[in-house]
Amino acid sequence: MLETDTAAARRPRESAHILIVEDDLDISGPLAGFLREKEFVVSVAKNAETATDILAQSAIDLVLLDVMLPGESGLALCRRLRADNGPRIILVTALSEPTDKVAGLELGADDYVPKPFDLRELLARIHAVLRRSAHAG
Repeated sequence: MLETDTAAARRPRESAHILIVEDDLDISGPLAGFLREKEFVVSVAKNAETATDILAQSAIDLVLLDVMLPGESGLALCRRLRADNGPRIILVTALSEPTDKVAGLELGADDYVPKPFDLRELLARIHAVLRRSAHAG
């Protein structure tokens, strides 16, 4: 089957590196596998401390960040990353009240996806954030 120009345009920029920060292995494992199938480079951290180590060692393009983590919260990590002009951030969390979404976006997240989520929708949001990042320079 031939790939269309539209399909090629939807593909992430070459080797975009995504860091999944999620303490639930039932979520992070399948999500990492899905994203690798979509040609992303993927790293996984189960808490903010491990995420900080990975961020210090790797060029990360986008962080998929759970809010409720053991130790430092995802919101605190989001605030820190944004203060350091870090990578793009999509909060992926069970907290789905409008006040939670507003707080996450005001702290610097580029998008907010409530759990449970559809993988195709999350992929579309990842592509959108990476596109905006590329256009921003």
